[in-house]
Amino acid sequence: MGADWLAERRTEAAAERILDAAAELFTRRDAASVGMNDIASAAGCSRATLYRYFENRDVLFSAYVHRETHRVFAEIGSQLAGVTDPGRRVVEGALAALHKVRENPALASWFASTTRPIGAELAERSEVIATLVQAFLASLGDGTELELRARWLVRVLISLLQFPGRDDGEERLMLERFVAPHVAPSVRTDQSQAAQ
Repeated sequence: MGADWLAERRTEAAAERILDAAAELFTRRDAASVGMNDIASAAGCSRATLYRYFENRDVLFSAYVHRETHRVFAEIGSQLAGVTDPGRRVVEGALAALHKVRENPALASWFASTTRPIGAELAERSEVIATLVQAFLASLGDGTELELRARWLVRVLISLLQFPGRDDGEERLMLERFVAPHVAPSVRTDQSQAAQ
C-alpha cells in the first residue's frame, strides 16, 4: 500500500484551523493571556492533538505571527507597487504596517499595553520578520548594513505600535524625519551630500 498522499494537506489544514482558532481568541483577549487549553477548546480538538501540531505555546505563537507577517507583507507589497522613491516607500510601508496591525484586533492584541509586550518580544527574535524587512530594505537599492537597518525599522514600528503618535500625521512626520533618512538609501545620500 502506498503512502498517504493527502497526509501533508491534512496536516496543513489542521494547523491552519488551530491558528484560525487562536486568531479568534486573540480578537477577544490579549494574546499574552491565551493559553494552549483555550486554543484547543476553540479549535475543537484535544490538547494532545494540539501538541501534535505545535509542541508548545511559543511554537504556536511564532507560527501564527509568521503566517500573519507573510500576509501583511504581501498586502503592503501590493500597495507599494507604484511607489518608486525609497524614502517614500519606507514611510508608506511603515504606515501601512502600523495600520494593518492596528485595524486587525487579533494582531493588535499582541501590542496591548495591559500585558507584557509579547508582540515586541516575538517580533524582535523572529527570523521571518527580520528576513522580510531586510528584503524590503534591499529592494530600495542599498544592501549596506541591512541587518542593522532592518532591526532599527522593526524597533521603531514596535515602539509606534506600543506608544502611538497623536495621529497619522504625526507618525508620518516622525517616519519622514527620523526613520527614512536612516534606512532609505536616497534619503541618506541626499542628507550626507547636504551636510558637506
